[in-house]
Amino acid sequence: MNTSSPVGRGLRGRCPRCGEGRLFEGALRVVDRCAVCGLSFRGHDAGDGPAVAVTFILGTVIVACAMILELTAAPPLWLHFLLWIPLIFVGSVALLRPIKGATIGLQYTHRSVEDPEQPGGI
Repeated sequence: MNTSSPVGRGLRGRCPRCGEGRLFEGALRVVDRCAVCGLSFRGHDAGDGPAVAVTFILGTVIVACAMILELTAAPPLWLHFLLWIPLIFVGSVALLRPIKGATIGLQYTHRSVEDPEQPGGI
């Protein structure tokens, strides 16, 4: 992905406008304002979109891999638990932050959120 685009910057956890300031403080909390360019993130609300995207992406990959393993090797059920539960947890944690950043980059690109009285520019 092009990291000079707002979506690419969001994927890296950077401000979608300048690409320099941090987008997150902590694991998933979005900062109120970019420390470098001053862009306010108060109206940017990713909502449940990133969680749904992670569920669809990770669910598809894990179910496909589990089915392939079951059809080719038929391992015991405990081995499925041992493999897939940690992968689901690690994959969810690894994907959620970049997808949330990309969602905020898309919001920055496609809608106005400059008016603090109307979150989301609506």
